[in-house]
Amino acid sequence: MAGVGFRRWAQALSKGKAPGFSALLSGCRAASGVSKGGLPGPCPTTPEEKAAAAKKYNMRVDDYEPYPDKGESFGDYPNLPERSQHERDPWYQWDHPDLRRNWGEPMHWNFDMFIRNRVDTSPSPVDWSTMCKQLFGFIGFMLFMFYVGEKFPAYQPVVPKQYPYNNLYLEKGGDPEKQPEEVKNYKI
Repeated sequence: MAGVGFRRWAQALSKGKAPGFSALLSGCRAASGVSKGGLPGPCPTTPEEKAAAAKKYNMRVDDYEPYPDKGESFGDYPNLPERSQHERDPWYQWDHPDLRRNWGEPMHWNFDMFIRNRVDTSPSPVDWSTMCKQLFGFIGFMLFMFYVGEKFPAYQPVVPKQYPYNNLYLEKGGDPEKQPEEVKNYKI
């Protein structure tokens, strides 16, 4: 109901003599929407359709490969490699340096999964067997040290607690009529 009222209001304003305001209303659109040209079309079957789809996504025909048509409605969207933004050159002058991408470059279908604060798909500098050897070597060493610590315990040397006034003789219930023995907290 509110949409009908707005439409009538916009039509009434556009019939007026103010061309600037009507142009403003007709040029408004949602900032979050995708333009019609950016939506995936049907999956290309001929080389001409493939070339047109590659041009639509600013790609070379040799580099363009659509998703396989399995009924998932990817259409003619390019099947880009699953590489994170960590793998891209950090010293290149990107149009969007925080995303490491250029303007007009097609985005991966699962773009949000490959941004820099998510998954890193760059190859590991250490191979899997070396990582396993280091992990199990560390765990084995820690278990050995635990065993040695249990077999041969080591404690800090501790002396009895020292109190003033002959070890608090009166405070601990000593007889005030008797003279307590002098307590020495050292050896000479």
